[in-house]
Amino acid sequence: MSEERILYARFTAKPGREDEVARLLTDLVESVRAEPGNTRFDAHRMTADHRAFFVYEAYRDAAAFEKHITADYGLAFNAALADMIEEDGSQLTWLDRI
Repeated sequence: MSEERILYARFTAKPGREDEVARLLTDLVESVRAEPGNTRFDAHRMTADHRAFFVYEAYRDAAAFEKHITADYGLAFNAALADMIEEDGSQLTWLDRI
């Protein structure tokens, strides 16, 4: 069994905040991809609804994911994002490879 941690995060920008969310997310991508334990971090905006965002993430193992969620830039991202989205934070869905 693989220790890899794979997930996707979804969130919806408040009306008029979608471009701010996109910029914030774009700024985060490079930092996350530089993490030694990150194997994939792809940010997307939904075609049918430009306020809806989807991020596909993969980490080598649970320790790598823990380092990711406690990184200063990630904490700053989540703090800034909180006021810009409709949900109470990113909605995470865990995945297993088949």
